Amino acid sequence: AIDAEIDKEIVYEFGGPIGTFSIMIFSHVIMYYLWLSVEHKGGQLFIPSLSDLSLIYHDCFPTQRITFIYLAFIAYQAVLGAYLPGFIAKGLPVPSENYKILEYNCNGIGAWWVTLLTVFVLEKLNLFHLHELAENYGKLMTVMVIFGDLMSVAIYSAGFIVKKTHRMSGNHIYDFFMGSWLNPRIGSFDLKLWAEVRVSWFTLYLLTLSCFMKDYHDTKSLMEVHPGLYVMLIAHWLYTNACVKGEECIVTTWDIFYEKWGWMLIFWNFAGVPIVYTWNSFYIQKIRPELPWRCGIYITVMVLITYYIWDITNSQKNRFRMQLRGTFKERPWYVFPQLPWGTLHYPVSIRTAHGNRLLISGTYGLFKTRKIHYLMDILFALEWGMAAGAQAFLPYFYLCFFSAFILHRGIRDNERCEKKYGKDWDRYCKLVPYILIPGIW
Repeated sequence: AIDAEIDKEIVYEFGGPIGTFSIMIFSHVIMYYLWLSVEHKGGQLFIPSLSDLSLIYHDCFPTQRITFIYLAFIAYQAVLGAYLPGFIAKGLPVPSENYKILEYNCNGIGAWWVTLLTVFVLEKLNLFHLHELAENYGKLMTVMVIFGDLMSVAIYSAGFIVKKTHRMSGNHIYDFFMGSWLNPRIGSFDLKLWAEVRVSWFTLYLLTLSCFMKDYHDTKSLMEVHPGLYVMLIAHWLYTNACVKGEECIVTTWDIFYEKWGWMLIFWNFAGVPIVYTWNSFYIQKIRPELPWRCGIYITVMVLITYYIWDITNSQKNRFRMQLRGTFKERPWYVFPQLPWGTLHYPVSIRTAHGNRLLISGTYGLFKTRKIHYLMDILFALEWGMAAGAQAFLPYFYLCFFSAFILHRGIRDNERCEKKYGKDWDRYCKLVPYILIPGIW
């Protein structure tokens, strides 16, 4: 009953209609501001002027070729997502659909390797060169922005047409931002999971790879490629690969179970994540900030340590949920890397009056921190900034932006858990006392 109440409850978040409208405007503005900075302002902070609009129009207006490349990529990913065989995972019971348990075809790992193979073949056959994306950064960004906005309008409207609206406030601005449809599907093809795992992270990795290839194309030597680009390439490969190798863990997360597929998720899946999260890659390729090779190696080691804690924490948490429901299955050998301590064979938890169990062992027991995986996400952002040197502030914009976003999400999650578990949440917080930083907060 409490799950259904929470699922139906309408609470204005992100500042309500005014706040969400402001976020939508800011999200568009910041992307072009970042583009102007790296292309025309040396990667520095600057005060915009009206003359900048002509630069945007001249350099960011989409061409037919770039539009075709992006739409072909989206169509290719949709075909792979819909038809490749994969690992069938079961989601959490959905209160708004009479606690129906949806099944998800987790074929991201197959789509990932097929995509990489396709890019390699296109490069070898000289049909397409990846560095072309880096050379057309502004034009590609505009295509992605337009596509994200149009997809948001289409899905919002479709929710009304097929009568799948859920948790609506009655204010179209706010509802457009949050979404009208919880689980948009075409048959068994889940659009929300597909966009979150495939579109956002595949695009992110390919854009960073395009910056790496552009630098290699210009310098003609792998040893001359900027060390920061090696850091970014490794980090983004690990992150993207983690999303697909653990795709079955994502089906029980907040985004899939609770968040509707509105502008907030759609725009950032199709445009925000790929562009803002890879801005440092473009900055490094365009500006080539000073970064000694030894620093690049040190940062890479930091990335690997951060990645290990982040990966096993998410794995432990979500596999624990699957173990409780009897849906956990070991992934085959080719889904790698499966890291040590990624599965807790003897997990320790507390039972709640709600009926759920709350995990208190594994990394949660080690660090005594409820959002240790969020801390690792913040450290990723810091390391991506460090890969771009220390000559400018903007490479650390993502760190500031993401920290604010993830802290807000943590607050939302804590409020939901307090309401859901009551006194049991207080008991859990005594056993795992820190929110984000072990021993401090």
